[in-house]
Amino acid sequence: MATREREKAAKRQEEKDRRPKAIAKYVRISSRKVKAVIDLIRGLNVQDANAVLMNTPNGATEPVSKVLNSAIANAENNMNLSADTLFVAEAFADQGPTLKRFRPRAQGRASRIRKRTSHITIILDQVK
Repeated sequence: MATREREKAAKRQEEKDRRPKAIAKYVRISSRKVKAVIDLIRGLNVQDANAVLMNTPNGATEPVSKVLNSAIANAENNMNLSADTLFVAEAFADQGPTLKRFRPRAQGRASRIRKRTSHITIILDQVK
């Protein structure tokens, strides 16, 4: 298991500079909710991924769609790649810092409210 992870990490490091990507940090939505949407588009070409995001009734689709469109724009403008040949190679959402707020409760107590954030990353690649 660990060797496969090392191989994947080495391959990712090797191809790091050649693939277009976009990152959105500190997005005010839980990474758990974002991961459900990201799983729908992983491996799809960018046109299909945009279509899936347009027709998915989930609050996390808007920030994921923005990151996907940003990655497509980065590929076209910075690396001179055509959007027709691109697909979502990697997509993941990491947990960001949690904003902690307090809500008054009965008998003078307080309970904690956790406002979670996430970092969304989408990496594109060309169809070979």
